[in-house]
Amino acid sequence: MTESVEHRRLIVAGTGAAGLTAAIYAARSNNDPLVLEGDEPGGQLTLTSEVENFPGFPEGLSGPDLINNMKEQAKRFGAEVDHGIVADIDDSERPFRVELSNGDVYTCDAFIAASGASARTLGVPGEDDLMGYGVSTCATCDGAFFRGEDMLVVGGGDAAMEEAHFLTKFADTVYIAHRREEFRAEDYWIDRVQKKVDEGEIEILRNTELLEVHGSPEEGVDHVTLASNDAGYPADNLDDPNTETYDFDVGAVFVAIGHTPNTNYLEDTGVVLDDTGYIQTHGGTGGDQTATDVEGIFGAGDVVDYHYQQAVTAAGMGCKAAIDADEYLESQAEAAAEAESEAAAEADD
Repeated sequence: MTESVEHRRLIVAGTGAAGLTAAIYAARSNNDPLVLEGDEPGGQLTLTSEVENFPGFPEGLSGPDLINNMKEQAKRFGAEVDHGIVADIDDSERPFRVELSNGDVYTCDAFIAASGASARTLGVPGEDDLMGYGVSTCATCDGAFFRGEDMLVVGGGDAAMEEAHFLTKFADTVYIAHRREEFRAEDYWIDRVQKKVDEGEIEILRNTELLEVHGSPEEGVDHVTLASNDAGYPADNLDDPNTETYDFDVGAVFVAIGHTPNTNYLEDTGVVLDDTGYIQTHGGTGGDQTATDVEGIFGAGDVVDYHYQQAVTAAGMGCKAAIDADEYLESQAEAAAEAESEAAAEADD
């Protein structure tokens, strides 16, 4: 049976701030982008109840509203947004062959990977139900909403230390729960957090794990259930008589156990990924900053940026990727026209 293939000039994977900004710019450049939503339509912004740090909205707006506004803006200029999860890209020939998880196949002249990074979560009861209602994976995004509350940060790496340090601007007390005795964070962050501990702004709960989050979307987080055991990893040893389980009053919970970039579909391509799966782009100060090691494939947003991970920085990178892709497509068109002209001249001879 002949495979049904549809060709597109440009495909954008992802409908977070990076992907939709890329779509807006690409559509305005007449590149007719197909924008694929992926398995997390809207990205991490859809988990944020209020966004107050995106320029242009002095009263703030919800994460879903911001994404929907971007989506409508992209559609207004001609972008097509459709649900689809990229399963594989074949970069061995041009145009690229893009296969979706449902079996649909496209070819495209250029591709922007803006598929984001998924925050790792704990999977404990109450976490999903209260995500965006007192449970968060981004202190910078949501910390200010819980001013004056006691807050719990879960994790023991750099991200957890940085989140906890940041939250001291707003919290009454920040508690860090880590399932082991020793932190994985760099000494730099451990030292900074220790200063906050000495000042009484942070308390560390070692060998402690979060078991459940209690509350409601209407009232937010009311309290949590924790488990502690001096030997560490208490959740794995709940039957141990030395494990203590108890309720603990906090008004917000920040899960800071890392992110996983959504780049599985790029693993068999020439796109270079770092050890944790983030796309390596050219960077620099001139053009082509979002280019990868495969000509015609570009990266933008949290799938590239493991440090800032803000809506506004993702949007800026999406803009760059669309401009870089447009310049690439123009250069390819010019090269094709030149080759055709040379072939015609040779035929005339």
